Amino acid sequence: MLKPQTFAAALAAAVFVAGAAVAQTPAAPGPSALSPFASGADQEAAMQAGTLTSEALVQAYLGRIAELDRKGPKLNSVIALNPHALADARRMDGERKAGHVRGPLHGLPVLLKDNIESADGTATTAGSLALIDNVTGRDAVLVKRLTDAGAVVLGKANLSEWANFRSTHSISGWTGVAGLVRNPYSLDRTACGSSAGSAVAVSAGLVTLAVGTETDGSVTCPSAINGVVGLKPTLGLVSRTFVVPISPEQDTPGPMARTVRDTAAMLTAMAGSDPADAWTKEADLRKADYLAGLRPDALKGVRVGVLRMTAGRSPQTDAVFEDALVALRKAGAILVEVKTPADADMSAISTNEGEALRVEFKAALNSYLLTTAPKVTARSMEALVAFNNKESRETPLFGQEIFEESINAPPITNANYIQRRDTARRLSREALDHMLHDNDVEVLVGPSTGPASIVDPIDGSRSLGSYSTLPAVSGYPHLTVPMGNVSGLPVNLSLIGPAWSDAKLLAFGYAFEQATHARIDPLFLPNIGARPEFAKAYDPR
Repeated sequence: MLKPQTFAAALAAAVFVAGAAVAQTPAAPGPSALSPFASGADQEAAMQAGTLTSEALVQAYLGRIAELDRKGPKLNSVIALNPHALADARRMDGERKAGHVRGPLHGLPVLLKDNIESADGTATTAGSLALIDNVTGRDAVLVKRLTDAGAVVLGKANLSEWANFRSTHSISGWTGVAGLVRNPYSLDRTACGSSAGSAVAVSAGLVTLAVGTETDGSVTCPSAINGVVGLKPTLGLVSRTFVVPISPEQDTPGPMARTVRDTAAMLTAMAGSDPADAWTKEADLRKADYLAGLRPDALKGVRVGVLRMTAGRSPQTDAVFEDALVALRKAGAILVEVKTPADADMSAISTNEGEALRVEFKAALNSYLLTTAPKVTARSMEALVAFNNKESRETPLFGQEIFEESINAPPITNANYIQRRDTARRLSREALDHMLHDNDVEVLVGPSTGPASIVDPIDGSRSLGSYSTLPAVSGYPHLTVPMGNVSGLPVNLSLIGPAWSDAKLLAFGYAFEQATHARIDPLFLPNIGARPEFAKAYDPR
């Protein structure tokens, strides 16, 4: 466990404590606004009360990144820092002093996954050395919306290189640019991916808010593994313009935070139509004030479908899930056992998805590369493969099989591709629709995944199952919320609903969160064996 360290703040007497003094975070009272683990809502309230400034908050997190991300446990969750972050924070403080507050995100720092462009002088690399000079001077539409809402971009978060779509044997959270993102609960375990740095930075108290992106599990898995709240929104609710793509048929940015309330505040700012992204044409009609619907009693009388996926599940996770079901019942939910799709159907969805993604990836990435900064020399997927073959720093742990397969993929006009995409989407939507409608339930719940497995560069990490594929392929929303822990490793609850049910999922997730207060702060242990109960058992003498 780390010794307490000072977390710089504007007020001379204010300190944040690095790490947590104990394994469990008390349910009440929660961390103060001067804690690195404080909610954005608490930090905003302190700024409104005049006891905290955005500049102090940003400076404090910069100091903590220097202590814990660059040194100490060396979490590697941050690739680059915005050189203008402090100036941006001071501007937000000036507006507040003048009586202009933009909303609940005013002055709060946010990290962007490093496949999201920002006009702050930092490169957008997707973790690849091939894009190390990709300084485009462009704000992604979602970034402009966040900064218009008052958020301060702190920098870019590390990720799984190319959003984990380069190799079939990849290690989640590793990039050629910044190395491996480490799990703050146990440094030898996976942070999952591909939004690994976004989740770890929020979980470790290095930033208040973060943005990830998901094609299939890339927001929800790292959020669950690192014990934070993450939302994969309905496809088309949030713009993808100036985000390095895998597939326009599945990609979506999503908010990540330590509380559902902060996640909802982020989505309220991020959601909306974008003329440059045809998938978002309905977003303005569908978006809402996601904070307005948050109520502690939102689960009362709600029929909730219970999913029990056995593949790869751990008994310890099952036990935590049973406790979560008890909490849902106490919160007023009516639980209904739901039969999950047949293995053959899930296999068909995954096979068709995988083949379709390779076609979409080639077309989308080639189009994006043509718009990169002038100094970027790799302007096609073929050029990226050639770059990686020559650059030894890109392939010390795994190769680029997906790149090589995608090069040979047919064009998106190919009839076989169109059939595969249509089949994957139809089967996934039918599966979710049947589970929801046939059981007359408003939401489906299940464990998001198991506790983090050990990073093994030789044999890979063990999978503990996931519910990400159905909502990812169907385009339906998927929320993950902390529900407990297994020997100090977080496990989360997944909430899945039909298209455009984002507001309901956030409301249900908020009610569950308020009933359980299940999130724990990390201890930055070298391994789980270092926990006191295990250390004593390992060596009782």
